Amino acid sequence: MRTLERLRADQRGQVTAYVVTVAVAVLAFGGLVLDGGLALAAKVQAMGQAQEAARAGAQEIDLAAYRVDGTLRLLPARATAAARNHLAASRHTGSVLVTGNTVTVTVTIHQRSQLLGLFAVDTITVTGRGEAQPQRGIS
Repeated sequence: MRTLERLRADQRGQVTAYVVTVAVAVLAFGGLVLDGGLALAAKVQAMGQAQEAARAGAQEIDLAAYRVDGTLRLLPARATAAARNHLAASRHTGSVLVTGNTVTVTVTIHQRSQLLGLFAVDTITVTGRGEAQPQRGIS
């Protein structure tokens, strides 16, 4: 009977489960903060690259039509090629769509996680979108 009472009174090891739970929660929260910040930075980078590539494509206007009557019209094949070349030069992947006078670029970045990899989240995928149109003069 004394052994059973002694085992009930012995509290060694009872804090271990609490400490492990708190440690896992702290790691998960730290992972959300760190990897969330990295994902946000990757999102800003994707948006910036998409906007730059769209602007590069929007510079490819039909100069002959512009010189004749001032019509601003994109050359779709050249605009697409210019935007893709800009993406390739910046080592990013994405899609380019030219409709009318609008160049739309979508860039995808796969950001590797730092702490969330412990919780089976190895990468975070973000996309950024940019649009541009040719403009007359400075605006």
